[in-house]
Formats: sequence, structure tokens, C-alpha cells
Amino acid sequence: MRQVADWQINSWSTNGFAKPKYNWTYCAAYTGIFQAGLATGDGKYHDFLRKVSDDLQWRTGTRRYFADDYCVGQVFSQLYAQDRQPKMIGPWRALADEIVNKPNNESLSLATRDIMEREWAWCDALFMGPTSLAYLSKATGERTYLDTALKLWWKTSDFLYSPEERLYFRDESYFDKREKNGRKVFWSRGNGWVMAGMVRVLSNMPSDHPDRARLLAQYRDMAARIASLQTADGTWHASLLDPESFPVKETSGTGFYTYAILWGLNNGVLDRATYWPVVEKAWPALVGAVQPDGKLGYVQPVGAAPDKVDANSTETYGPGAFLLAGSELLKYVKR
Repeated sequence: MRQVADWQINSWSTNGFAKPKYNWTYCAAYTGIFQAGLATGDGKYHDFLRKVSDDLQWRTGTRRYFADDYCVGQVFSQLYAQDRQPKMIGPWRALADEIVNKPNNESLSLATRDIMEREWAWCDALFMGPTSLAYLSKATGERTYLDTALKLWWKTSDFLYSPEERLYFRDESYFDKREKNGRKVFWSRGNGWVMAGMVRVLSNMPSDHPDRARLLAQYRDMAARIASLQTADGTWHASLLDPESFPVKETSGTGFYTYAILWGLNNGVLDRATYWPVVEKAWPALVGAVQPDGKLGYVQPVGAAPDKVDANSTETYGPGAFLLAGSELLKYVKR
């Protein structure tokens, strides 16, 4: 974990940030770096995140209702929960109030002009949007943020979740697409975004919340399905239902699944006999993708569908997923 986190931070320090620091690809890395800070007790990781946040003046991105642009709100909220400085959540909370109060009643069809800039019309958004509202809810004690996150979660779920397959389509454009083997297209990292987002929302839900049982039921359904799709190499390939179309391991989806399954083990939601063997295969496969200098390879580049990947492919959300998984694994083995 230290190797991977340090490589990612050093890469930014050496090469700079190619995109705005609030970018969603970076935010996913920040979430893992935050957990690495908790896991290692090394203050440099949270100090790095405070510096990034200060550089942003604790502001989210320019497209106000676009979930990718306020993904960083979850990290602001986590740091605020430690330091309790109002500036840390001031701008994000003002935006969250707008999200709560806007109608949120548009169709999620891609025929709705620019719908992704206003609502969660693609499955990746379930890591970006509801998590940020949920962490803000926990940090402030204001339940309305969590309630809005869940209301919009179910709206997206009703549109993109396939109860038959127990998987999420990436967006409406994939409803009728097929893989080479004739199966439907279900993207590994896309469903990884969902499962990681799901456990991050559940982590901020009180035990008596009326939606908790429903979300846990969906989580268990997806966990069972995902476990059944793990390949012999311990990972999940880019295409879940046609793994041979891209017959190489892919570490971003694998990292998010490993994280989500370990969360279930740590919280007594999944049984050890069924799911610990999944982790026992997945974690060594993830570690095997870490190069000697700490670079994590086999990370599918930015995209919206299954695609090719190789040992040198990396992107910041890959280390983020790896660090989230490692943090949960440390909790598990310590127990």
C-alpha cells in the first residue's frame, strides 16, 4: 500500500497534475490515499490531501450538478470530520443544499439534453455523487443529504440496474449492445464503481435508516453475482460476461470489487466461507500487478466500456481502488 500510494503522490509531484485537481479520476485516488492514511497512521497522506484541498480552496468543479465534478466533496467531508474547520465544507455544503432542493425529476434517458450534467444517468456516478452526499451527512449530522443520496440512488438503479443479471448497465446506450459472444455488455469497472459507491454509502447510514435493508439486499445480490464471475487468474476482466473478449486481468474493477467484498466481511454482511476465498485469489493478483517502483499496472484507461489493457496501463483511480481494498484487508486480518 505504501509503495502504491507513494508512487502515485510522487508521480503528481514530479509530473504535475494534467487535469484540474478536482477531477474525478484524481478523486478516486484521493479516497484511497485517505484510507491509506488511516491504515498506516502516517500523517503525510492526509497532509497531502489537505494541500490539494487548500489549492482548490475547498471548492468542487465548475459543472455544479455534474457528479464527477463534486466527487471530491467526499474527501472534503472526511477531512472536515477530523479538523472541523468550516472552510473545509462551506462551498461543498452550499452546493449540496442546491442538489437537495432542485427538482431532480428529469428522465435519465440520454435523449434528455446534457442529462449527465444534472443527474446520475450513468452508473459510474454512483461512486461520485451519493458518496459525497453521504459523507457530508455523516460529518454534519444532517440527514437530508443522505436521504437525497438514496432517493437519487434508487432513481438511477430503477433505470440502469438489471435484476435478471444483478448488474448495472453503464448507461442507456448499452441496453441493446452485445459482446462478441452474444451476451449483454456489462463493464467491470462500471459495476466496480457501483459496488464501491454502495459500501461507502452504507458506511454512512445509521442502522435504523428505512432504506438500509433495501440497499443491503442489492449489495448482497451484486456481491454474489460478482463473486460468480471472478476469473481463474483471481481478477475480473474488462467485460464481465465475455471475459475472453479482453483476456487480460484488469485491476481497477478488481480493486473496487475486492474493497466492496472485504467491507461486507468486515461488517458481518457476507459470510466468510463463501467470500474470503474470493479475496484470497483477488488480492495476490492485485499485488502481482504492482511494479517494483510502486506503479500499478493493468488499469483500464478512461472509458465507458470494456477495452484492452496491459502491464503498463495505469490511471489514478486504479491506485485508489487498490488502497481502498488494502485498507479493508488490513482491518480484516487484524480482526
